[in-house]
Amino acid sequence: MAGHGEPPEGAPEGLPGGSDDEYRSVVFDESFVRAARLQEYSAQERMDDHERAVRSRPAWAVRDGRGGSRRGAGPMQALVLVLLVAIAFGTAIYMGVRHPYQPPAATRAGLLRSTVIPLAPEGTVPGGAPAELFERSPAAQFRTGAEGITLPSARRTAHFSEGQVMAALTIAKDYLVESSLDPRVLNGSTSRPVRSLLDPDQLTQFDRSFDAPAADGRHAATGWLVRFDPAEVTLAGGSQPRVQGVLHVEETESGRLAVTSDHTFVYALRPAGASAGDARADGASLFTVRRELHFRFDRDDLRMHRAELLVSYVQAGPQACSADAVSHLRPVPAGQRATADGPAATDPYATGPATAALCGTLAPGAMPSPRGG
Repeated sequence: MAGHGEPPEGAPEGLPGGSDDEYRSVVFDESFVRAARLQEYSAQERMDDHERAVRSRPAWAVRDGRGGSRRGAGPMQALVLVLLVAIAFGTAIYMGVRHPYQPPAATRAGLLRSTVIPLAPEGTVPGGAPAELFERSPAAQFRTGAEGITLPSARRTAHFSEGQVMAALTIAKDYLVESSLDPRVLNGSTSRPVRSLLDPDQLTQFDRSFDAPAADGRHAATGWLVRFDPAEVTLAGGSQPRVQGVLHVEETESGRLAVTSDHTFVYALRPAGASAGDARADGASLFTVRRELHFRFDRDDLRMHRAELLVSYVQAGPQACSADAVSHLRPVPAGQRATADGPAATDPYATGPATAALCGTLAPGAMPSPRGG
């Protein structure tokens, strides 16, 4: 006779044992039966909505550990989700208070340090027509105007791309063109093209250099640009300055690009008031300016097309040692000699800014050779 709970024919084949112990964990209670039962639409619903005959069970029904399903898990899951979001939000606030983000400190542009050295001629300044003077001078092989400012090949650095390096070189060239070759800048009528290329942190120093120029190594207008006093000399008509020099770029330890320029500019000048058509007369003379400039660029400078000018070393002549070359360069005209008086006496016991003048001698070979020489 079959045991209690077994079918009359005994346990099914393929199932081990056959006692109640094998199925004791499986409970087919009423809730399981209701959940497993197909829920069918009524005939009227099927006629009205043209839906499937069987409703789909809710997707959020959660199966219990016995293979059935239970409802009511949705609100619990939502509560857990809300708690997780609240914990994450609180943690973010806590970390923000304990470890606030500190943006990198903004670095200001440095101040310009400038040195302007007049070069005094040993004898009389040669004169002549501009083309002839250039031909007889060391500038005979120099290029004309901006063509003499050539850019080297650009190579990427540790933290700057090739394009950024080329941008730094281009800005440096633009500064040289505007500050050394623009006729409006050279005759002293404007400084705006140069000012527009400077980092905003340097504009106060730049403006003071023109409002109140001083030989203090910080506020010489001629440290920023080349300009002449229009009451004394003018550019010789029909001639452009001759230029030759080099540009060098490297990345500094501070993560910026440094560009050094070393160029010689040669100008043909005439005394103020000379006739523009007086090219045949011996009224023109050459004036040579060597400028060594040190630029610095950060990424903002590259993006905004501007530069930080940190060092300006200028040698210019023929000038008298006593010439005030702080506000304007003051050439010795053709046919004249530099005054014999040297720099003003310097009192080492005096207080205040040190203003001792520097002066050099212009080598004879730096001026045009005599006719027929």
